[in-house]
Amino acid sequence: MIDVAQNYRFGLPVAASTYAAHVDSMLNLVHMGMYVIFIVWGLFFTYCLIRFRQGKNPKASYEAAEEKVIHFVPDALILIFELWLIFIIGMPVYSEIKEKMPDEKSSNVVQLIAEQFAWGFEYPGPDGVFGRKDPKQISPSNTIGIDYSDPYAKDDYVSLNELHVPVNQPTLIYLTSKDVIHSFFVPEFRVKQDVIPGMKVPLWFEPNKIGTYEIGCAQLCGLGHYRMRGEVVVQSKEDFEAWKQAKLKELQESLGQPAGKPS
Repeated sequence: MIDVAQNYRFGLPVAASTYAAHVDSMLNLVHMGMYVIFIVWGLFFTYCLIRFRQGKNPKASYEAAEEKVIHFVPDALILIFELWLIFIIGMPVYSEIKEKMPDEKSSNVVQLIAEQFAWGFEYPGPDGVFGRKDPKQISPSNTIGIDYSDPYAKDDYVSLNELHVPVNQPTLIYLTSKDVIHSFFVPEFRVKQDVIPGMKVPLWFEPNKIGTYEIGCAQLCGLGHYRMRGEVVVQSKEDFEAWKQAKLKELQESLGQPAGKPS
């Protein structure tokens, strides 16, 4: 079980996904580079304050200093470091996260429908197929408008503001929004993705630590933005399966279906 209290100590939040360590390695390189630049510039400024103090140089010099190739060495070194960080370190990690999506057959597939000010997570049920949605079906008890007259929709269930996922298995989420742009943000997974109306944006992560993590909206989305929060509950596979069965039973009771696999 992960202790998220560690997030409030010095350093980065807890790393709780498979690619979080890769993202952290880039951040640590940037931090180290900035520390080195800060120290070198601090030493240089200190030297200048002493070397060119008024007592030693009572009269100002208006002659331009001679430009030498060595003067461009610091800028060249920083440029080389930045290019190396982008193309050698950054792009492979970006490709892993944004382009190499896991196979749906081996993933926990979820659809996210965001709105002011809530997260609606839809699961496809035992048939593995998401049913039809109809805006006319939206109600307080059916927040994302699932059309339960569609046979494929009869086993689809929704978890509001609470995303349950299994540990050590990829979760593939398709994100969209009912109204304005939101941003799905889970710091421990190193995940932040805009959720855009009219678009179906894929996102994936593979949690490797059991625990509960906060979901924040990282895009100002209205007066209630501050309260658009949710939770990711990472469970063992056994606990996750038990949770799914409980949600399915709850759905069947609400629809008046007999226990077991929906018709």
